[in-house]
Amino acid sequence: MERVISLAVGYLFGLFQTAYIYGKMNGIDIREHGSGNAGSTNALRVLGKKAGVIVLLGDVAKTVLAVAAVRLLFGRQDTDWLPLLGLYAAAGAILGHNFPVHLGFKGGKGIACTAGLVLTLGPIVTALEASTFLLTVLLTGYVSLGSILVVVELVILLVVLGQTGYYGMSQGHLIEFYAVCAVLSAMAIYRHRANIVRLLHGTENKILKKKNKEVEK
Repeated sequence: MERVISLAVGYLFGLFQTAYIYGKMNGIDIREHGSGNAGSTNALRVLGKKAGVIVLLGDVAKTVLAVAAVRLLFGRQDTDWLPLLGLYAAAGAILGHNFPVHLGFKGGKGIACTAGLVLTLGPIVTALEASTFLLTVLLTGYVSLGSILVVVELVILLVVLGQTGYYGMSQGHLIEFYAVCAVLSAMAIYRHRANIVRLLHGTENKILKKKNKEVEK
């Protein structure tokens, strides 16, 4: 039951579609421009840097707040699986962002929300994930490549840290922890399938390139 509640709480937070709301404030439906994704990279390219930053912060914040709400809700219980429940909350937020019921299930790709999840997993994960993403984007210019690499790296990091006792959970809960993260990572990669094809063909758009028709996030 706690898992379902955590997912539901996260999903409700995820329904706050920052890019869509910001777009409407500027007279457009962001999903009808650029890549059609309600995400921070599309907002950046369609509406400018200010929009990109605001949408990024909003999508990160809703995931962090979802995890915080679940930790507050279940934090007084004598349980070692609070990190797992937090992961379910983050998963719900990502699902709400990607598949918002009030917008016909047409949202973003969940990378900014995943960044919010990363922030809740501790300073080691945050530092390594941020380094990987920033270095990849700076060296290649591809947000999509950075996004794909960090979701793969995230699974590896959680397994390594989890097995060293970093999260303080039982082995059974750790296995579930890894499995949920792997599903989220697989979903993120799947939603970037078009970007992967373009990367392989050398036609993917770079973050600073103007007049792009497709975006990564």
